[in-house]
Amino acid sequence: MLDLDNTLVDRDAAFRDAVTTFLAEHRLPGTDLTWVMTIDAGGYTARHHVAAAMTDRYRDMVPASAVHALLDHGAADRVVLTAPSREALGKAQADGWTCVIVTNGRTAQQEAKIRHTGLDQLVQGWVISETLGHKKPEPEIFYAAADAVGVPLTGAWVIGDSAHADIGGANALGLRSVWVSNGQRWAQDSYRPTHVAEDVAGAIDHVISTPG
Repeated sequence: MLDLDNTLVDRDAAFRDAVTTFLAEHRLPGTDLTWVMTIDAGGYTARHHVAAAMTDRYRDMVPASAVHALLDHGAADRVVLTAPSREALGKAQADGWTCVIVTNGRTAQQEAKIRHTGLDQLVQGWVISETLGHKKPEPEIFYAAADAVGVPLTGAWVIGDSAHADIGGANALGLRSVWVSNGQRWAQDSYRPTHVAEDVAGAIDHVISTPG
């Protein structure tokens, strides 16, 4: 089970690029990049809250439609799947693993990322929180992911960058997990991932090389 944003794809880098272009196009201060990225909080702030904050800040300078376009399509149009990540997924499939994306977020945006990067050809399925009505770390979304690809949840691994949503969700279900650190340090005391990897390619390689 693989997280999408900032695990399989660098969502923050894509959004940062989109915001930089947005600010330049509307002749807004480049220093506002930090403000927007802080408000966005890696995509964890609800879209309507980000939209409201940006619309209020740029009320007389930018049409609300431009803000909505940025939030709806900016990151989705720019995400990329790196060659090492693509190769790791291919190796997992060749070794007989079933790969399913488990992601929080809006269905249209997340599916756009999956198709834009070609991930739809590299995984056996995906589950998106908006469609299901449950989000990580709720157990229902992990059970739904297993059901979506017809594989028992027992024995599954969870790979993701969120200590709370991904690793916490796996821990609550007794599943093994790999935390994609992206250069960060683990800060949770009450539970730990089974393994820590710098990126998703390393995480996948660890899973498929671990017995049992």
